Amino acid sequence: MLITGLGSVKLMAQEPLEIGKKVPLFTLKNQDGKEFQLSKQIGKKKIVIFFYPMDESPVCTKEACAFRDAYEMYKEANALVIGINKGTVESHKAFHEKQHLPFDLLSDPDNKVLDLFGVKEEDLDNMVLSGRETFVIGRDGTIVYKFRDFMKGDEHSKQVLSYLSSK
Repeated sequence: MLITGLGSVKLMAQEPLEIGKKVPLFTLKNQDGKEFQLSKQIGKKKIVIFFYPMDESPVCTKEACAFRDAYEMYKEANALVIGINKGTVESHKAFHEKQHLPFDLLSDPDNKVLDLFGVKEEDLDNMVLSGRETFVIGRDGTIVYKFRDFMKGDEHSKQVLSYLSSK
């Protein structure tokens, strides 16, 4: 899959990031239009990044709400949770408020960060959707865990919490 880079440069989507690899650094806007810089978060806490296809879809809502409902456990595990998709800042703001989400949703309008992580798109009934994959980044900035299951959005939080509680 090709993604558009800067200017007329074309970039190939990367292979999925594997455990032990350094996380690519990025800056995106959150639901309030404020910049989130990953580089400023590495070393402070573990970071849980979940990529999800769209705001308000049934599976994505279950996924976001599962992270919301377990948010205190993430805080106890010293983990920062963020969700990313290509939705607009405005869409994220509405979804964030409606679902009472206690973590940032980041807007990746061209799926550039999704592609940096190598998250694969899904083809469902001739409709291509952004992939669903969750990564845990250690304090050293490397991928320490990942989970992928497109149709079981609520399973992502369960699997990540299971991993975090085993460490």
